[in-house]
Amino acid sequence: MSRAVFVTATGTDAGKTYVAALIIKKLRESRINAGYYKAVLSGAEYDADGRVTGSDAHYVCAVAGIDGAPEELVSYIYKTAVSPHLAARLENNPPKIEKIIGDFERARRLFDYVVVEGSGGIVCPVRRDKSVSSDTSYAPSKNSDGNIMLTDIIKAFGTDIIIVAPSGLGSINSTVLTVEYARQKGMTVKGVIMNNFDKNNPMHADNKEQTEALTGVRVIACLPNNCADFPLETKELIKIFGE
Repeated sequence: MSRAVFVTATGTDAGKTYVAALIIKKLRESRINAGYYKAVLSGAEYDADGRVTGSDAHYVCAVAGIDGAPEELVSYIYKTAVSPHLAARLENNPPKIEKIIGDFERARRLFDYVVVEGSGGIVCPVRRDKSVSSDTSYAPSKNSDGNIMLTDIIKAFGTDIIIVAPSGLGSINSTVLTVEYARQKGMTVKGVIMNNFDKNNPMHADNKEQTEALTGVRVIACLPNNCADFPLETKELIKIFGE
């Protein structure tokens, strides 16, 4: 069976897709059969004929050199650029956990190493048939189709996670909270990746130092703007993937 890791983040637009693409690209350039999977994405672009022309999956496949139709690596694709649970409701296409698990297993048969990209931050509703206003506990849903959180999907996959975090002001707070939430849910955090990192910025350097000190989790990579190559040796990179 292949090895997989789940890429989540401190919030939306932290750079999960960018990081996933660079990791896969690095592995594939080392002749490793690495690939991509995403359970749910929103904000996809469509042409006049209803075909998906742009999405996170399209970006990753283009950067990493993955052949085939990118949409086949995603279980649910929504046009509306909102949280997955709301996009699913608006487009009347609720995600089902059985399909998500089945598609993930298919990706594991296709690739030796799978980078799974999450949606939004780690506290992301994927399906909420029950309104959040009447149920604010965010308790595990036991994978019921009527109430699926991103953490339910991670647990169903049995993968460890890496957290993508911004490097600027507020990074310490958001990263520490994300790590602690993941631990509360019984997840193993393999590392943090800091995005848009400026090595000459003393705040960025201090954010990295404080994040490691306060969480006990290593910052495994610091990515500058417009990074073209993941700054970690392949033999070190594959250590973030579980068995």
